[in-house]
Amino acid sequence: MCNRYRLTIDQAELAGRYGVPVPKNVTIPPPELFPEKPAWIVRRQGPDRALAVMSWGFPLLTRGKTKMIEKRVTNVRNLDSPFWRSALASPEQRCLVPFTSFSEYGQTRGNDGKLPLHWFDIPSRPVSSFAGIWRPQEDGAVFAFLTCEPNSLVAPIHPKAMPLILHEEDEQRWLDGALDDLVAPFPAQLMRVDG
Repeated sequence: MCNRYRLTIDQAELAGRYGVPVPKNVTIPPPELFPEKPAWIVRRQGPDRALAVMSWGFPLLTRGKTKMIEKRVTNVRNLDSPFWRSALASPEQRCLVPFTSFSEYGQTRGNDGKLPLHWFDIPSRPVSSFAGIWRPQEDGAVFAFLTCEPNSLVAPIHPKAMPLILHEEDEQRWLDGALDDLVAPFPAQLMRVDG
């Protein structure tokens, strides 16, 4: 499941894309993003939007063999799960997760024994948004993004799911609380895959 994505534009371009001020005194995340690492998100701040840096993955305590262990849940798959319900129901906890491309591993190992990495993007849009949710934590805010059924471009590579990519005109609706009619695969004909 999508546990790696890129955001390869600078801070000023990112702020311009979302119509927000450039944050001050923020450690800028790297362009290649992984779970448990900091990444940019766009969230509501009163009537406006704001850029923030949060850690990718909601903490979840699970029972190990001898003790409880914490793992990070990075993708919101089951929208009816009690684990996600409060964040999904609250527009204040909605966010946009900016990206330029995301990756999935292929199904067939190459001659080197490794699964190939495929990168997906939207050529007509330098920056797109995953539908995300966030919540505050004692050690810093965290986020995750929603997934949906894969489209015909992603399905042959990753048949289980793909990130929920928003059309630009739907981004504010997502932040305002819309859900049901936005949960659909992004059109395959508007995307491309490399690798």
